[in-house]
Amino acid sequence: MSEETNGFTEALEAKRLSIYKSLAAFQQECPVIHKATTGYGYTYADLPTIFKVINPLLKKNGLGFTQLIDGTEINTILFHIETGETLESKTNIPQNVKLAKMNDFQVLGSAVTYIRRYALSSMLGIVTDKDTDAGGEQKPKEVKKPTLNAAQFDLYLDAIESGATKLTIEQSKIKYSLTDEQIKTLDAI
Repeated sequence: MSEETNGFTEALEAKRLSIYKSLAAFQQECPVIHKATTGYGYTYADLPTIFKVINPLLKKNGLGFTQLIDGTEINTILFHIETGETLESKTNIPQNVKLAKMNDFQVLGSAVTYIRRYALSSMLGIVTDKDTDAGGEQKPKEVKKPTLNAAQFDLYLDAIESGATKLTIEQSKIKYSLTDEQIKTLDAI
């Protein structure tokens, strides 16, 4: 391979990776977008809020996007302005959904807006969480593991011994909150 061909190949490969480099740079700069809109019993970051944060960062990093409705899908396309590289993601629009006090067109509009928001956030790696304290840090909620009473544990042991459960002994210890006696019983198997 000549040096000229090798140089062309390297330049082509560098351009091919431009969208990923730009996306990574965007993600490093994009702050958490806090959920400030309330509706339908939950809070969310609406599209204007997301656009206000991301558009200047996309421009700075040479990126743009479009979201096209294609039949029953929304096609989110992220593109690199200089090279024309694209990343695409298709999301189905749910059909025959009924929402209280909304006609079919309002339901469709609501679904399209919802999907646009989440498809774009997913593609760009945007974090949209509610600020829970002055520092803006999220504190993970502790998940309570289910416990097994004596009868349930006996049934569970039968399932392990008969092969009816695919959980290993170690997975069982992680999934359930077990007493010391139950752990000893499992360890003896």
